[in-house]
Amino acid sequence: MTATPVLDALGADSSLASLAPRADFPLLAAQPALHYLDSAATSQKPQVVLDALTNFYTTANANPHRGAYALAAAATDAYAGARETVARFLGAKDADTLVFTRGTTEAMNLVANAWGAAHVREGDEIVITALEHHANFVPWQQLAKRTGAHLRIVELTADQRIDLDHLAALLTPRTRVVAITHVSNAVGSITPVAEVVRLVRETSPAIIVLDGAQGAPHLPVAFDTLGVDFYAFSGHKLLGPMGIGGVLGTRARWLECQPWQFGGDMIEWVNDHDSTWNVLPHRFEAGTPNAADAVGLAAAVRYLEALDMRAVREHELALLRSAHEKLAGLDGLTIYGPPPEQRSGVLSFTLADVHPHDLATILDQHGVCIRAGHHCAQPLMRRLGTSATARASFYVYSDASDVDALVHALVEAQRIFASVAD
Repeated sequence: MTATPVLDALGADSSLASLAPRADFPLLAAQPALHYLDSAATSQKPQVVLDALTNFYTTANANPHRGAYALAAAATDAYAGARETVARFLGAKDADTLVFTRGTTEAMNLVANAWGAAHVREGDEIVITALEHHANFVPWQQLAKRTGAHLRIVELTADQRIDLDHLAALLTPRTRVVAITHVSNAVGSITPVAEVVRLVRETSPAIIVLDGAQGAPHLPVAFDTLGVDFYAFSGHKLLGPMGIGGVLGTRARWLECQPWQFGGDMIEWVNDHDSTWNVLPHRFEAGTPNAADAVGLAAAVRYLEALDMRAVREHELALLRSAHEKLAGLDGLTIYGPPPEQRSGVLSFTLADVHPHDLATILDQHGVCIRAGHHCAQPLMRRLGTSATARASFYVYSDASDVDALVHALVEAQRIFASVAD
């Protein structure tokens, strides 16, 4: 085993301090020995987000849109203000084109049902990729089954990026939907969105749906200039609360959609045998709004705006480079995905003769939290020839000590399993 040179190199990146002070995050501040490397699954929450939640429930807790009294008006204003803040953060001038959902999964199901069910017919084609999270795979798979459309899957390059040549070959005038990840949650590959948009617009009338669950937390989005039709995201991955996220769409595409959930404030008028629908965004937000978590999400994006998303990317890239270099020096360790410059957020890997779940258990004993499993990307795992990988993911509160702890723990795991084998 040649792990000693790797250990000797530790500390070389001590200048990689966290971008966001660890003290801003109560859970991390209370556990200084914890190395949280599972931010791709869910991020930790800064105190300002927790304060925003508490403040809403203690000063403005009422049902938005439904009351004429002052407290209800305050709740309505807080909810509307949160929408404006989140839309601005994502680069959308028209805040009414942001529909809040529980997260990316619900957002993808919303688009598949509200737009897809109304416009996809037998013989049409739906294009997805082998990189997709199940949330951007299964809704389209099931829509194809219901409608008789053909599901086309774009294959990958050797380093798990979208094969643009294969994408181009699959696009036809019958293509109605191209649903694609902004950043792979499993291997971190960043999609060249501009090139995808160019290929689709030149070849087909398809809508482009972007899964931004891993894009929005790490990269500037600029929706109005991105060129896609819908962009979905999850709040809990970008410092916000669980249970809130959303989907941005162009106004023209939203007006082509039919509501897929009914009741509450999504109606304009209900007659005995028919109903009419409210304006955007309300027609797609049936039921009581998740106002408190929307307010918490707005606090989270203000926190990220103060850091500057370009700085977020630069910080993350420095960590990825350091981790990639050190992990590549370990015997028997295979890293999946492209080089750090073409990935965001995560390093996915396997260690020879060690199951990822066993690896995660050993790392946990060293205070290192990583994810192990198929990462809701089983089509990708099949193409990698494995049932699971280990995944370390970084964010604004990560620093050089997290990288060093990861490497130390992996070396220890090698030692343990080597001794068992002996």
